Amino acid sequence: MGSVRSDRFCLENSLPFRGHDESEKSLNKGKAKKNNKLTAPSIQKEIIDCYAKEVTKMICEEIKDNVFGLLVDESSDVSLEEQMAVVVRYVDRLGVVKESLIGIAHVRNTHSLTLKEAIVSLLADNQLSIDQVRGQGYDGASNMQGEFNGLKALILKDNPSAHYIHCFAHQLQLVIVAVAKKHDGVKEFYETLGMVVNTVGASCKRKDMMMEAKKERVENKILAGEINTGKGLNQEVSLARPGDTRWGSHHRTIISLLKLFPEVVEVLTFIKQDGETFQQRSNASGILSYFDSLEFVFYIHLLNDILGLTNALSKYLQKKSQDLLEASLLINGTKRALNYLRQNGFEKMLAKVTSFCEKNNILMLDMAKNYGNQRNRKYVITNRHHFEVEVFNTVLDMQIQELGNRFSEVSTSLIENMSGLNPCDSFAKFDIPKIVAFSKMYPNDFNKEERGYLAGDLSTFYHTLKEDDKFAKLTGLSDLARVMVENGKNETFPLVYRTLKLALLLPVATATVERCFFKNEAYQDRFTQSNG
Repeated sequence: MGSVRSDRFCLENSLPFRGHDESEKSLNKGKAKKNNKLTAPSIQKEIIDCYAKEVTKMICEEIKDNVFGLLVDESSDVSLEEQMAVVVRYVDRLGVVKESLIGIAHVRNTHSLTLKEAIVSLLADNQLSIDQVRGQGYDGASNMQGEFNGLKALILKDNPSAHYIHCFAHQLQLVIVAVAKKHDGVKEFYETLGMVVNTVGASCKRKDMMMEAKKERVENKILAGEINTGKGLNQEVSLARPGDTRWGSHHRTIISLLKLFPEVVEVLTFIKQDGETFQQRSNASGILSYFDSLEFVFYIHLLNDILGLTNALSKYLQKKSQDLLEASLLINGTKRALNYLRQNGFEKMLAKVTSFCEKNNILMLDMAKNYGNQRNRKYVITNRHHFEVEVFNTVLDMQIQELGNRFSEVSTSLIENMSGLNPCDSFAKFDIPKIVAFSKMYPNDFNKEERGYLAGDLSTFYHTLKEDDKFAKLTGLSDLARVMVENGKNETFPLVYRTLKLALLLPVATATVERCFFKNEAYQDRFTQSNG
């Protein structure tokens, strides 16, 4: 316990675990005297394991006999052994939604039955049961969400109230992948985007060249009075690298390319002329040729607008705490925004494209003239028809359709009924029949007598809190739960609060469980290096 107390002291006072003053006169000695420093990797691992057990014990004691949601993901560790991370989603005594890791278990394989057995064992070790689960959240792998033999189906057989939600963040990423695969123009754009980052960012020399050129351009514009100066303005921008697993990373790459376009062209021109290999020179030449086309300019502005409209949703799905109802409303709002762009956005898009072409000396085509090579076409079309119908309308239609297909569960009865709890605008959308229907989807959480009381309690709850200023500016279900506890309304209306907690337990995205893998792998890397 002495080592644990000293470690706790170091953590509370932001002190390092080694390398600080260990002299006799020091008031901040982190370890014991002489050789008993407890800094060996094996001892440090034991201490960390003790902390992990104590934290997990506190989490499970907080849940006790209450219900919770389950988030699971599986991956390989640094030794290529299969492992599974399990996170529980629950509402604490203050009405705050929490997602906490309770364990990472090594499994023989990733078959759904093996994963289920590991989950049941892990829950039992922590005095929890599969019967307490009221929501499941996984990615889209067949072993996880398979209709008949997936992990979701196996748990639902034992517990029909463990409703499944396919990770929203994963589905959002699948939207961009699907459109990129189906539309040749979008596919070519993203392939070129990756090539640009790899070519320009391949060496520090090229990055420095780009930054110097950007600095010179900004200085010249400041001297010419074309841009303003001030705190936060004209900051250094680097060419962001897109990732395969998050939609937002592509957006950052597009934004940075738009800001650095003249500098990127300058570096590519240098590589085309003085690249070390033929392949480098050839790649640079191909990219420059594509950059000089109206196709590139139109696609970069179109996809920038599309990703911009989905940016709020993408960021929300990466938050540590999410509300399924809020996520569903955000998805529907995103669809409407894309539909509005589809119906009203082409002329504004064309104006932005024209302005970009003029600034960067790119030939702007006459929209009334015939498009490209007409010999292989059944019908002769104009440039406007190509960019408006075959690109703008088609890409947006595909994007909207994919969003609808991937998020079809947003309109299911589960979430539709849950929407009756919406507290926004002083409970303007509060719907008692929907809430009662939602409660019926959890047959083990209300007895017959309680179901008879629920509708009346909901009516009293609504008329009591509607005029209460403390509940006037709530932003979602999480807000409602927290404020109810703060004002003791969870005890006044226990059935309403129980219904609210069930809605909050439904998971939105698996970002929390994915973060657990990143942190665990980083720890394993450091531990392996220290042992080596």
